[in-house]
Amino acid sequence: MSSPTQLSFKTGSSVVVERCQICDNPRLESILFLGYLPPVNKMHNIGEKPNEESSYPAQLLYCPRCHLVQLGLIVDPSILFPPEYPYTSSTTKILRENFAELYKECLGLISLKADDLVVDIGSNDGNLLSNFKDNHKVQGVTPEEIGKIAIERGIPTIIDYFSNNVVEKILKEKGQAKVITATNVFAHIEDINEIVECIKRLLAEDGVFISESHYLLPLIETLQYDTIYHEHLRYYSLHSIQYLLNAHGFEVFAAKRIPTHGGSIRVYAAKRGKYPLKDTVAKILELEKPVVLSKESLLKFKDKVILSKLELISMLKRIKKDGARVYGVSAPSRASTLINYTGIDDGILDCVVEIKGSHKIGKYMPGTLIPVVEESALFSDQPEYALLLSWHIADELMPKLKQKGFKGKYIIPLPSPKIV
Repeated sequence: MSSPTQLSFKTGSSVVVERCQICDNPRLESILFLGYLPPVNKMHNIGEKPNEESSYPAQLLYCPRCHLVQLGLIVDPSILFPPEYPYTSSTTKILRENFAELYKECLGLISLKADDLVVDIGSNDGNLLSNFKDNHKVQGVTPEEIGKIAIERGIPTIIDYFSNNVVEKILKEKGQAKVITATNVFAHIEDINEIVECIKRLLAEDGVFISESHYLLPLIETLQYDTIYHEHLRYYSLHSIQYLLNAHGFEVFAAKRIPTHGGSIRVYAAKRGKYPLKDTVAKILELEKPVVLSKESLLKFKDKVILSKLELISMLKRIKKDGARVYGVSAPSRASTLINYTGIDDGILDCVVEIKGSHKIGKYMPGTLIPVVEESALFSDQPEYALLLSWHIADELMPKLKQKGFKGKYIIPLPSPKIV
């Protein structure tokens, strides 16, 4: 299957999605509109005067043919992923543990030898490949300058977008790959059919493609509307991933739900007939049916999102009326959607704290004048409330903050706002 020829049309630095990004279906149905949101990585320096700011519509669309839930606008990747892209995956403990577990799982499913090549698309600072590099050949591909950190760690990295040219370079220098991984990036890339063809070309005959993507099921079940932003072009279910990969001659032979990013799905695919099918695939597909195959369930999700927003604003109104201070805790990309969609500003949220060493310290949260400061401010200032912007790991965060000396209360904004 080739890439759809009439996917969309250009408007400046964005592409309006007129046809499904996977199956080219022109009959897409609107599910949810979160307004106009700024790019989540566009963070101005503290003290910089407000100036003209670009923002882009965030609308969720549903394809009834392949069941893909997708964003209605594709923004130029150079805007979304600037060279100074602040995200480093190695600073996140759950991701370090996840990639270590992925490597062990690989060894149980795939016969990996020392001279086998492992390629990671969107390799960032080399976090995933660090698990493979001592026992196998590795190659990272990432467009951000953070790739230089991986090179310093001894992980060969091409600082560029994954493309036919990059595939050609890898094939010429290192040959075909036994394993290709795309974690938290497979939903980010435009022209996904073309990318799958590039993966197919680079993959050895008995090779395996492993993707990890934020998963539609927990997004719906736990109301994670804050994960909807322009980096995420597609919100995959196993139904939609399987449709995409099948169209290119791949077969999904194993799948697994994993806890990263509030709930993700790990999918193993290979050329048809190369690996025995695991029962996990049929089980997850069956579990998805009531949600993924039903437009009605998606529209109920929209209603719950609206009510959740109103409940959070009402809660913050009561807190601020009493004169209390509220600090945000951590500044993941998803925090930008929550803050901008609900209309939280620096009059409501005094600041957001980040762990020492974060590239986001000294910046304003996107679209606001809410400053990001070092985490120690939470313990020295002792605000009455801490709004957990990484609420999906609240059970991990709260004991750590308490141990470090925070004495206030916690606001968990989703799925239903509550104070702990």
